[in-house]
Amino acid sequence: MLKFSERAINMQSSPIRKLAPLAAAAKKKGKKVYHLNIGQPDIHTPKEFFDAVSNLDMGVLSYVDSQGIPEAINSFRKYYTNWDIHFEEDEVYVTNGGSEALLFAILAVCDYGDDILMPEPFYTNYNSFTSIAGVNIVSFPTKAEAGFHLPVKDIITKSITKKTRAILLSNPGNPTGVVYTKEELYLVAEIAKEYDLFIIADEVYREFVYDGLKYTSFMHLPEIKDRVILIDSISKRYSACGARIGLMATKNRELLPLFLKLCQSRLCASALDQIGAAALINTPKEYFAEVLEEYQARRDVVYNALSNMKGVICQKPTGAFYVVAKLPVENAEDYVKFLLTDFDVDNETVMLAPAEGFYSTEGLGKDEVRISYCLNCEDLKKAMNVIEKGLEAFNK
Repeated sequence: MLKFSERAINMQSSPIRKLAPLAAAAKKKGKKVYHLNIGQPDIHTPKEFFDAVSNLDMGVLSYVDSQGIPEAINSFRKYYTNWDIHFEEDEVYVTNGGSEALLFAILAVCDYGDDILMPEPFYTNYNSFTSIAGVNIVSFPTKAEAGFHLPVKDIITKSITKKTRAILLSNPGNPTGVVYTKEELYLVAEIAKEYDLFIIADEVYREFVYDGLKYTSFMHLPEIKDRVILIDSISKRYSACGARIGLMATKNRELLPLFLKLCQSRLCASALDQIGAAALINTPKEYFAEVLEEYQARRDVVYNALSNMKGVICQKPTGAFYVVAKLPVENAEDYVKFLLTDFDVDNETVMLAPAEGFYSTEGLGKDEVRISYCLNCEDLKKAMNVIEKGLEAFNK
């Protein structure tokens, strides 16, 4: 009898996409579905990307260096200098999206059966990457009522085991929208030094920080520069999710040959997409200012609507483009299904992501959803109206 791997069997189905068949069925019935379940921006991708690819004449589309083409590496390095972060050329490794960077970072610092510490809720694909690597997630709780900021040190450290090798955080946070303060970063740094841990810093939403807050990167803390693995991507910053170009970078010289071996194992990232990504350094500053203003307006539409819904609990997110809301329901997944199968307003409905799949502790997040505010403000207003009226109907 043919057997299948327990690794694949035990992998979690994506809570972001697993209800897609219900959304497809709703569309077949003629309903409009507002997709608030997935972080796919509708902002235009800068033309600099397309111009670079269109003007290319390579003759032969060949393999390129496993680390990445020099143009892409140096483009990223130039970008980071604007954030007072400085990398040498051999400290940046271009990957197939931030996803591969995360997987490679985990593989570089963890052996099979090791643990990675992270706050929950966390980006659901962290589950997938650790499952593939044979690594366990050990989590500590953060609360909606506190805006998902980090708890006190003792709550974090009591989750550390003898097998814990790293702390993995998304900052700004996916799915929560939290932006950690400098004091919170110093707390993590203190724990990393005390317990001899790496910090895998997923900072792909760096550009999306609202209300005039100042963003601090883990790379801004020199006392832990040998412990930090920076994860980044062009996907959200430039609305280029389909290009699949990310990176991992570190100041730890002993990690660099390990990164190179991992990158060599898959030959190279797409040459075409790297060429497009390299040109994004020429994106006008006005692009980021306009995008930030737009997303803050979208955030306000969603948060103000949620704040006026009876029984809904959430704090105003200050970064990324997500919010996790606690709903007045026993099972949020049942509510999400209800919206897709049994409810609409003027033949329009909404798809949300049940938040239970963003937790590792069984039972947590059962009454929560993640909302992605990647749609324009008018669509978001309609979608929030559907959510509010849907809650009233569901609870009857």
